[in-house]
Amino acid sequence: MAKKLLFLSVVLLVSVISFSAYKLNRISANYAQEAQVHGQLLQYKPTIQTMGVEAISDKPITDVPTASAQTVNQSIIDLQSKYPDAIGWLTIPNTGIDYPFAQGVDNDYYLHLDLDKNQLFSGTLFMEYRNNSDFGDFNTIIFGHNMKNGSMFGTLKNFDDRNFFEANSKGIIFTANETYEIEFMAWIVIGADDDVVYNSMFASDTDSLDFLDYVKRVSRNYRDTGADASDRFVTLSTCSYEFTDARMALVGRIVDR
Repeated sequence: MAKKLLFLSVVLLVSVISFSAYKLNRISANYAQEAQVHGQLLQYKPTIQTMGVEAISDKPITDVPTASAQTVNQSIIDLQSKYPDAIGWLTIPNTGIDYPFAQGVDNDYYLHLDLDKNQLFSGTLFMEYRNNSDFGDFNTIIFGHNMKNGSMFGTLKNFDDRNFFEANSKGIIFTANETYEIEFMAWIVIGADDDVVYNSMFASDTDSLDFLDYVKRVSRNYRDTGADASDRFVTLSTCSYEFTDARMALVGRIVDR
């Protein structure tokens, strides 16, 4: 009986080790696949034109084109010609967030698909499907996975640190014909069912002001950007694990001329 129990224990231990090894290999393979896909997409990465000087977009932003600058970004045009669902490219210096984003038929479509519509665990950054793709809405939402290796939106959590939040205040969104500067104003943790932050349809200035008041009130880190109901905003959202169905979000204002 003792030998039988020992044998079963060994079998169970081997099974656990084998399953753990399988899971680790699977995770490593997923990360490697994401890195390969990202590496291939970097050929479409736009550059920043500043004062007539070309600067690589993953370097610190000190002087960038203002929002709604009429800029033909040929790399985005090329990206869209190959991937029709692609909307643009998002870059946030010092975070590793440097990806194209798409818009699907719903908010599930690109959760685990790459732009070629092949299975990819990390998926693709994607815009809220009800948003207008021209960033004309009051609140445009972009979603991405919180990958444990820091890829996709895995580094949004860094903005929970006050010093990091203060030191990294800007991002850039490139579309085919526009270059938008984003000035980050709030980092928040909310529920997935939050109907204020995840509202993409604002009917009045009252709704807009309620959004601004709410974001300021629930924020963990906040920066006064002078934002008002006439501005447009971008909300970057990913999963958080602080409580069931938690989400973290970085809210930024599109800077006007």
